[in-house]
This record gives sequence, structure tokens and C-alpha cells, in this order.
Amino acid sequence: MKRIMIIGLLFVCSLGVVWYGVNASDRAFFMPAELAGVKVVLDAGHGGEDGGASTSELIESDVTLAITKEVEKKLKQKGATVVMTRTKSGDAVAEYAPDKKFSSMRERKFEDLKTRVLIAETEKPDLFLSVHVNAIPEAKWRGAQVFYHPEGHEGGEALAKSIQGAFKERLKNTDREAMKIKGIYLLKNVQAPSVIVETGFISNPEEHKLLADPSYRKKVADAIVEGVLTHQLMEQK
Repeated sequence: MKRIMIIGLLFVCSLGVVWYGVNASDRAFFMPAELAGVKVVLDAGHGGEDGGASTSELIESDVTLAITKEVEKKLKQKGATVVMTRTKSGDAVAEYAPDKKFSSMRERKFEDLKTRVLIAETEKPDLFLSVHVNAIPEAKWRGAQVFYHPEGHEGGEALAKSIQGAFKERLKNTDREAMKIKGIYLLKNVQAPSVIVETGFISNPEEHKLLADPSYRKKVADAIVEGVLTHQLMEQK
């Protein structure tokens, strides 16, 4: 009887060791999610009739939505709460105020911007990221770049620099620095650390090809998330 009890005890202990080992391989079993408690509003630039900086093969609003959805997925995996200003091909107005009528495209575009600001005001996020692609008449210009407003939320500069640093380290195809910029309605009016993330130049042949590639878009999303993580770690110090 005593021998049976000892064997049984050893068997239970062995099961415990196996169970511990399996669960110890999953950091989340012991550690809280890296972005737990952090709320992020993600803004995919343009949408609907406003396609943004586009070519006959590539539309900015499609690229920004694809990248933003990747960022959303990756942020949620890190524990963040994510709110999207748009999740479909239309603009923010189409999702949040579909019955509104407008007398001109200009009027609709301004209402769309106000809608995105209102979403941020309602959700009160910790961070606001607006994703875009750049364009300029000269095809030679290239490189991802992050912008912040000098008169916007004071945390915008640090967030911009963190994401820009991640672009330089991960993508290794830009030597640009985070830059302050005025005249951007979203950055000035959102009351949270806010940035415009220009993911590349659609007007540059090489970056045009990259931005059309789903695998590259995922790399861009990884860099954005890495920048967010770095920023949050710095904020905790």
C-alpha cells in the first residue's frame, strides 16, 4: 500500500512538472499583455470618393486601410484596445453618419475630418495614428516619415520619433527624421498624442511597388507597432 501511494505521488508530481513546463513556454501565462490598458484610435487616411494620392494601379485609401488593419490586428495581439475611424472602402462619414447629405465634395471632406476628430473626442484614446502614403511630382523622393503638430498634444513629438526610429531600424530604406508640421486639422485638434504616418511615396516607382505588396505592408505595420511599444515603454519610465 505504501509503495502504491509513493508511485501515485510521483505520478502526480510528474504531471505537475509537465503542466508547468507547457504553460511556462507561453509568456502571456505569466506576463500581462504589453499594451494592456492602452487605447489606440487608428485612422486609415481618405476613403470613398476621396482616394488620396493615387495612380492608375494603386489608390492611397486602399493602401492605408490595408496597413491600418494589419496594425489593428497586431496591436490587439499586444493587448491594446483599438478603435478604427473606418473599416471599409468608404470614408468615416459613410460609417458613422451614412444618412448625411452634402452640397459639395469639399463640404463632405471637412465633415469627414470633423467626424474623425469626434471619434477621438468620444473614445479618449491614449494614442491617435493616422496612416497615409505620400506623393510629390518628382519621382526621386522616397522614404517613410512621421509628422506631429507643434501646437497639438505635447506627446505627439515623442510618438512620432518612436515610430520613425522603428521605420529606420526595421525597414532600413529611409533616413528621414520625424518632423513637425502645421496646418494638419487632425493633429491640431485631437487631444491625445497624435501623428500622421506617411508610409512611403506612391510617386516613387520602387516604393509604389513596395506599397502594393501585402508582405511589405505587414512590415510597415510591424514597424508602426514597434514604435508604439517603444513609446509606451518610455512613457512608463
